[in-house]
Amino acid sequence: MQGSLMLDIAGTWLTAEDRQLLRQPQVGGLILFARNIEDPRQVLELTRAIRQVRPDLLLAVDQEGGRVQRLRQGFVRLPAMRRFAECDDALALAELTGWLMATEVLAVGIDFSFAPVLDLDHQRSAVIGARAFEGDPWRATQLAGAFIKGMHAAGMAATGKHFPGHGWAEADSHVAIPLDERDLAQIRQQDLQPFQALGGVLDAVMPAHVIYPAVDERPAGFSAYWLQTILRGELGFDGVIFSDDLSMAGAHVAGDAGERILAALGAGCDMGLVCNDRASAELALSVLQRRDVMPAPRLRRMVRRAEVLPDYRCDPRWLQGLQALREAELV
Repeated sequence: MQGSLMLDIAGTWLTAEDRQLLRQPQVGGLILFARNIEDPRQVLELTRAIRQVRPDLLLAVDQEGGRVQRLRQGFVRLPAMRRFAECDDALALAELTGWLMATEVLAVGIDFSFAPVLDLDHQRSAVIGARAFEGDPWRATQLAGAFIKGMHAAGMAATGKHFPGHGWAEADSHVAIPLDERDLAQIRQQDLQPFQALGGVLDAVMPAHVIYPAVDERPAGFSAYWLQTILRGELGFDGVIFSDDLSMAGAHVAGDAGERILAALGAGCDMGLVCNDRASAELALSVLQRRDVMPAPRLRRMVRRAEVLPDYRCDPRWLQGLQALREAELV
């Protein structure tokens, strides 16, 4: 059973220190970044080495498309999601892209990508921007639903982010604490719509490091109101809740890394991410060890695939899908 902490490593191979850290039962996941990746063969060797240490560990990556794509050399360069809105056959192309992305990620031993982005493009947030499918809630829901359908067809769990919506707040939560001053009624009418409509097909949700002061003084990822009353209660979501990276500036309102992960788990997150800061990850781990925090059984849902995957580059669907994206000038 997976622990409640997801962390990262520094390089393209495991060090002795990494191995020791990953053996801790409170560690349940590992996320790969661009610095961990050279090409498909190296990534597969790395994930196999990780499995030798912890076969049950959840392995994740951010492979959204556009500017947020960690796997690049030897992988299809995916379009930003906003580009589908410009296409005549947008839904079919979005589904194909979801399938292609998931197939390539699974083939190198990674369980899932934190995708898709369900934020709306309100033409305000530079950090979201073209990562969003659309500004219109109905159209964004359609396109994201098609992308998720493709992911599921490949055998990958889908994570919708960033609940309840990061598209209105102008600040970047990586470096600041964003505010969204709208009231709950406005958010319900717009940004919550994709999460509500797709809640039945999403396997996981990642909340935003955004404060909605008209609703709660805490960022959504630390708010029991957002995660328990709205997401679990009102929307009926029963999947996994991952925190966003607790090292981001938008999370610092909750204290040090130990206090942040306890706040996230206490609010309703099933797993907390602490990335790009080994000292903070170790602090979060030590706090979980002392508190004897129990893992969430629902984390098992994030592994949907078979252990052995065929060579997808010989799959006619992969070849036809890639050709369709090229003809649409998306790749």
